[in-house]
Amino acid sequence: MPKTIRELADELNVSKQTIQYHYQRLPAKNRQKDSQGTNMISPTAEIIIRAKVAKPLVAEKQQTGSKKTTKTSKENNELISDLRREIEDLKFQRDKQLATKDRQIDHLAKLIDQQQQLQLTTVAENKKLKDHMQKLSGLLETSKSAQNQQGNDKEEDIHKNKFNKSWWHFW
Repeated sequence: MPKTIRELADELNVSKQTIQYHYQRLPAKNRQKDSQGTNMISPTAEIIIRAKVAKPLVAEKQQTGSKKTTKTSKENNELISDLRREIEDLKFQRDKQLATKDRQIDHLAKLIDQQQQLQLTTVAENKKLKDHMQKLSGLLETSKSAQNQQGNDKEEDIHKNKFNKSWWHFW
């Protein structure tokens, strides 16, 4: 069944001009037109055109495929090297951040140690002050009781003196 140039071009997935080019190079006996004057491709002409169009397509696909493979592998190699560089950069940044964190942790540990030493010193000083206050308190109590004793002794003396004076007064 005869086909139009457009139908064959669509079938072979090539341009209409490509089919037209090969159609014009066919022998006159293989070219035909329909009643409206449209170029029609007979089954014999179709076989000839398919063979001519298919060869360059196969060769082109092979070249394109190898170019794509080459291009793809080059792109892959570049991508791989870019990714490796990025990984190295990320590792460097991570190591730098870890070193910073380690320094911060060491600094905080020193501060905690100093805080604990200060706390122990403060507790020891408070204990000393408490002991000293107890001693002073004991001395004050001893001193008060001595003063009270002295005060009591004076009162007795005064009372005795009054009593003595009073008794002699009557005689």
